[in-house]
Amino acid sequence: MIGDSGTGKSSLLLRFTDDAWLQPEEVAATIGVDFKVKIIDVDNKKYKLTIWDTAGQERFRTLTSSYYRGAQGVIMVYDVTQRDSFAHLETWFNELDTYTTNPLVVKMLVGNKIDKDGSNDSSRQVSRKEGEAFAKRMGTLFVESSAKSRSGVIDAFVEVIAETPELYQKTAAHAARAANTVNLDQQNNQSGESGGSCC
Repeated sequence: MIGDSGTGKSSLLLRFTDDAWLQPEEVAATIGVDFKVKIIDVDNKKYKLTIWDTAGQERFRTLTSSYYRGAQGVIMVYDVTQRDSFAHLETWFNELDTYTTNPLVVKMLVGNKIDKDGSNDSSRQVSRKEGEAFAKRMGTLFVESSAKSRSGVIDAFVEVIAETPELYQKTAAHAARAANTVNLDQQNNQSGESGGSCC
């Protein structure tokens, strides 16, 4: 999970793994990384998820970037009540593209804290339409959520899980084709180096 500090990544993870929610003043900013493991049933198949909750502060970026390597899914979180967290998504996408080793990583964009939208002093700064348009432009899945009310939390993780096997079947097929490919130039060079001949 990536995104600016204060977007609710840790709260989303806590809600998903433990079905718990803490008041904002009870949640400390993640330092470096944290992780949780959850086993979940999707379409009668069990999946064991190791979910890394990365710090959103700039000073931890070099540390957290190493967790992109080998990731099968990435959830990018912004706070619908903080336009800056939405504006910084381009930076998060660029970082992901730079450090991920998996070209088919499943990407999910989550607009969090929608529970604040229904209050009398609606503080939403990023509309659902803007979030959907950005996700479409970046080619990612999209969900709005609230760790407080549970809305959209499970959907975000389940959609990533549902997309992952399909992508990995394509990757496995590609790898199998590549394994059955012979580089004739390389073979010719190797046989030429041996100094022997067939006749």
